[in-house]
Amino acid sequence: MYKHLQQFIEVLEEHGELLRVKEFVDPRLEITEIADRFIKQNGPALLFENTGTDFPLLINALGSEKRMCLALGVAHLDDIAKEIETLFHSLSEPKRTLADKVRMLPQLGKIASWMPKTIGGKGACQQVIMQDPDLTRLPVMTCWPSDGGPFITLPVIHTMDPENGIRNVGMYRMQVFGKDLTGMHWHKHKVSAAHFRKYQAMGKKMPVAVILGGDPVYTYAATAPLPPNVDEYMLAGFIRKKKVELVKCITLTEERFGFDIHVPADADIVIEGYVDPADDLIWEGPFGDHTGYYSLADWYPKFHVTCITHRKDAVYPSTIVGIPPQEDAWIGKATERIFLAPIKMTMLPEMVDMDMPIEGVFHNLTLASVKKEFPGHGQKIMNAMWGAGQMMFNKILVVHSEETDIHDYATVARTISEQVDPWQDIILSQGPADVLDHSCSKFAFGGKMFLDATIKLEEEVNETAKYHTPSEVKIDVSSIQNAYTEVHGLYTGLLNRGISAVLVSVKKDKPGHVKQLHASLRQEAGLDRIRFFIYVDHLVPADDVATVIWHFANNIDPKRDVMLSEHNAQGVSQAGIDGTRKTRALDQFQRPWPNIIVMNDEIIDRVDERWQMLGLGNFISSPSLRYRGQLLPGGAVVEEAAY
Repeated sequence: MYKHLQQFIEVLEEHGELLRVKEFVDPRLEITEIADRFIKQNGPALLFENTGTDFPLLINALGSEKRMCLALGVAHLDDIAKEIETLFHSLSEPKRTLADKVRMLPQLGKIASWMPKTIGGKGACQQVIMQDPDLTRLPVMTCWPSDGGPFITLPVIHTMDPENGIRNVGMYRMQVFGKDLTGMHWHKHKVSAAHFRKYQAMGKKMPVAVILGGDPVYTYAATAPLPPNVDEYMLAGFIRKKKVELVKCITLTEERFGFDIHVPADADIVIEGYVDPADDLIWEGPFGDHTGYYSLADWYPKFHVTCITHRKDAVYPSTIVGIPPQEDAWIGKATERIFLAPIKMTMLPEMVDMDMPIEGVFHNLTLASVKKEFPGHGQKIMNAMWGAGQMMFNKILVVHSEETDIHDYATVARTISEQVDPWQDIILSQGPADVLDHSCSKFAFGGKMFLDATIKLEEEVNETAKYHTPSEVKIDVSSIQNAYTEVHGLYTGLLNRGISAVLVSVKKDKPGHVKQLHASLRQEAGLDRIRFFIYVDHLVPADDVATVIWHFANNIDPKRDVMLSEHNAQGVSQAGIDGTRKTRALDQFQRPWPNIIVMNDEIIDRVDERWQMLGLGNFISSPSLRYRGQLLPGGAVVEEAAY
């Protein structure tokens, strides 16, 4: 579809979706600060033409629905899912006659045309070969103040299974430690990590190729949650309706590693190298991550660079992640829409829709709607989804009946309020967790919460449960805050919107504080009629609903932090959710706790001063100003005593 990144840039410019920045901007922190301001205002892609290197830098290229659609060549993100559904039905329907079978031939030919193809010779990605490969010649960004260093943030990483030669294409951040050395941050659950373990067992070096740029579909395909052994470039070919042409790497050859590694011929930049399982691991991180918190430093494999090649007109693509929304939200939204069809066709035909709210940062919060047919249908969906691929990382799953528009979050909240009787309709479980989930008491293993917000059938109705119209519930906020001095904020505004929930910001100062506070608050007049209580730290404004959701979704381990109580004298069962930071002293939490991600004052002031000179248009203030009051002492890791 796109021959290279420059062509995509031209299309963005034609659609008014690109801003060129011609003056020098430092890839260390400054580009992040400018990009963050534009991203949170739904601004355009940014092309920084002077980075202090030979390469311009493109960022926020996929940071809106329109640009994501332009990248994938569709009018709407749902279009790809519809194509998949149509293709599936045409392939699976019975072929009763010879004519039916003959009519399938063009369809099969079309499928064959999407398969990746290896071509001879060198590709455009190899027009320039660095004789002395040097990563410092690329405009690699240091994104946030407490990052461990500069990180390549949009690498499309190619590995091969040493047993069968099957390719995997994934995306894992790469911290640059020197001209020819990076970390390779692949998580234990990822396919490339499984490949690494095989090379380790065989005592062999592992060839790895990294591309940057090219058709933006490559970037998307590398993030797609495909089953193992399904080639990401087949998906890319399907989306762009054109096969991906691959060329052999310069140094990753059969003579050296037992097989050749191939990369897209039209990539902008290729970084070739290897990971040696015999090497000591390297201390990689911290990194300001997509959760809005720093992911903390840990030991990861070293990647040794053997060659760098690039197009003559190469553009370096980059992205930042941090407090949502960020550019990656739209990559996630594309996945949500594209993979709904395969879920419906292969696993859950009763599934109607799915939504992953931005504040839930992908895995933390998922909404689904189903065509309900029998009692316990919601639980069936729960079991299927938590057992499906990367959905195993999901922390909070809410299932609705098909009548609910799950993309309207106010409607979602009201439906949860009305349909979820906490004692009966919330299920707490435990299982695999995302490596980046800092809330788990144990690394990559933690709690899960399911809320059955479907319309209840006769067999599911609890006759003892009562629902009190939220707008009619009266709560004396001043009296409660006077009685409970640790309560810094009590937001009851959701009641007027028909949502039986209150948001509480609390300053903890003793072990078990939130649990004790909740046990008392839920019995207070008015509050005894409320179903849901969400607790966050005292630094979080209780009336900032989106920020409260972001914090609690990140900070809870549901099995540990959700407090369910049976029906009280008012006929109300209640759920208290502890979304506060956990500490050793107050919560017996033994792992380090990360800080939230904000820019430092020096960079904010510098960008403020240079805004007009850089030609950035109407002034946009720093998003970090909204959050820095929630930053705790200690850099990437919060000091234990800080509260």
